[in-house]
Amino acid sequence: MPHPTEDAVREALAGVIDPEIRRSIVELDMVESIDIAADGHVSVTVLLTVAGCPLKDTITRDTEAAVTRVPGVTGVSVSLGAMTPEQRAQMRERLQGPGRAREIPFARKDSLTRAYAVASGKGGVGKSTVTANLAAAFARRGLRVGVVDADIYGFSIPGMMGLAGQPTKVDEMILPQVGHGVKVMSIGMFVEPGQAIVWRGPMLHRALQQFLTDVFWGDLDILLLDLPPGTGDIAISVSQLLPGSELLVVTTPQQAAAAVAERAGAISKQTEQRVAGVIENMSWLELPDGTTMDVFGSGGGDRVAANLSEILEAPIDVLGRIPLDPPVREGSDAGVPAVLASPEAPAARALDAIAGRLASRGRGLAGMRLGLLPE
Repeated sequence: MPHPTEDAVREALAGVIDPEIRRSIVELDMVESIDIAADGHVSVTVLLTVAGCPLKDTITRDTEAAVTRVPGVTGVSVSLGAMTPEQRAQMRERLQGPGRAREIPFARKDSLTRAYAVASGKGGVGKSTVTANLAAAFARRGLRVGVVDADIYGFSIPGMMGLAGQPTKVDEMILPQVGHGVKVMSIGMFVEPGQAIVWRGPMLHRALQQFLTDVFWGDLDILLLDLPPGTGDIAISVSQLLPGSELLVVTTPQQAAAAVAERAGAISKQTEQRVAGVIENMSWLELPDGTTMDVFGSGGGDRVAANLSEILEAPIDVLGRIPLDPPVREGSDAGVPAVLASPEAPAARALDAIAGRLASRGRGLAGMRLGLLPE
């Protein structure tokens, strides 16, 4: 049996991914030492970003598994340490760039991340449920996805994604929590259960800005923002901080809800955002005999799309219609979106189809400066 080498062990460790930062522990300089005994036993010391890293057991387990697969290794011991302030600062600079840049990466002209602000005119139409399920459906397709729970007063995304506790901080950099392959940030991760958020406009803007600047999101394909209902402070702040973001307007078939939803989409005429489409939720209820009941009426999504097309002078489509379906509610309560927990349910299929339509648009270079000059 060949004797393991340090290069072989380090190559194996390059496949161990920090579950919060989503980068290799070798790339992050978290591997402090590798010692190989004459009998093939390997001792590895891994430096955690912070001493109380909540996912240290995962890192230990993945490190042991990776090294065990190296030919000639007879045993593995993993010791954990913690980075010094200087080492954390160096890592932060590698991730965010030199200095403490306060720019929003998704607002840069060379950003390839598609940002979708999920909006509604009123509460209770299932906007957050749609956001959580779309995020999970995107991630299942292999896309890198982030969700900002921008509904500061009525946050619900952490529970829907099965997340609890506080995110890890590396000095001034916050690491988003990860649920079902989706990076998530919410004010709900920083407050006690039942605690009310009593903030005015400037504080709301500042919180959203911090979610976009102080959080290490990495390279995302899609960023979803779950907006509060209406056209208030947060909706305006999103248009200012992410001028390239697009609106996904969620409504129910009810005419009263549709009339209010139009306002959430019409704000784009003033903010100069694009409306990516309309999603009609709770479209019908399938009865045991196979027939359907229009619990909230019908036609609301079509009305919103038609009226927004006229207001914005651009074609707006209904991206999909989602039926009332118990698995959606059950998945939200359990912290596992229905597209993952009950993928064959009618509502889950409808949500997955909407994600498919949006995902197929991909990340494009249209309108971007490539820095090329003719000879």
